[in-house]
Amino acid sequence: MLSKCGALKGARSNRLGPIAVAMSMLLAVACGYGVEGGSETITIDGSSTVFPISEAAAEEFGILTGGAVRVAVGVSGTGGGFKKFCSGETDITNASRPIKANEVEFCSDAGVDFIEMPVAADGVTVMVNPEADFVRCITIEELHTIWAPEAEGQVTNWSQVRPHWPDQRLQLYGPGVDSGTFDYFTETVNGQAQASRGDFTASENDNVLVQGISGDRNSLGFFGYAYYYENAEKLKVLAVDGGQGCVTPTEETINDGSYAPLSRPLFLYVAESSAGTPMVQEFIRYYFSADGQALVGEVGYVAYQSQIYDLALARFEALKTGTLFGGSDPKSGTVEEILSASP
Repeated sequence: MLSKCGALKGARSNRLGPIAVAMSMLLAVACGYGVEGGSETITIDGSSTVFPISEAAAEEFGILTGGAVRVAVGVSGTGGGFKKFCSGETDITNASRPIKANEVEFCSDAGVDFIEMPVAADGVTVMVNPEADFVRCITIEELHTIWAPEAEGQVTNWSQVRPHWPDQRLQLYGPGVDSGTFDYFTETVNGQAQASRGDFTASENDNVLVQGISGDRNSLGFFGYAYYYENAEKLKVLAVDGGQGCVTPTEETINDGSYAPLSRPLFLYVAESSAGTPMVQEFIRYYFSADGQALVGEVGYVAYQSQIYDLALARFEALKTGTLFGGSDPKSGTVEEILSASP
């Protein structure tokens, strides 16, 4: 039977192609540290939205390293992930929104510096039960009518949103308050992150939301595009009118920004202390390689152009810490413009 180091040699020659040189370094490190009898572990937590991408990268990387490196990926929501990350409990955190100013301060106070890396584009997707044949498109104003804090206990029927919609009880499903998707949606729709009615079924587990919406004919809910993509036969997606007409979320409309204003970037945040370790270095290099980028589309998200991944990886290699997209002074522009303009 091949040892883990022997298996990695075979994997490197048979599967890696363009990243063989980088992985050969990892082989030397892994075997040099004597991890043949065990494994090194990289810890990731955070966003359920980004989870499918990181999980896919973790599985492939584990195969490529022959078990020499284990990547453990958890889900506690973007906010919960930042709490663990800034406490030094994880190497990497998944985030479906940029880091907030108070989270930057928390990390700073704890002595945790981080590298911010965009990984994919997503469209927050609004869905109903497939039996809801009366609705095909919904406006941002109507979403506000439904989800505004003052709607709690008041807007309870579909007919209160649009008069010709049926006089049937409206059942709502959405991510929990620790979710970056919840933050993004509420800020976009209600004008302030976390500003929302509270009388809806909430879960950090998007699969719970899929089950709720697909099993309730009067339902409406939202979450990341990948979970809709994965469960399209159980759900009905709504087009969203942000002021320029009804646009359905697709790979094309999310990538070109026409699915507005619910398109957004997704992120990894890597602790600087972990970025200096060979295991994390090679994992991130794999994640942002062409092979890693292909996984983005495979799990239902929209991959950026290769130059964006090159810019993000260059920031990582140079250990450029801090946030460009979040904090108290986020930069404006496209993802590529923001990355290109940073020193």
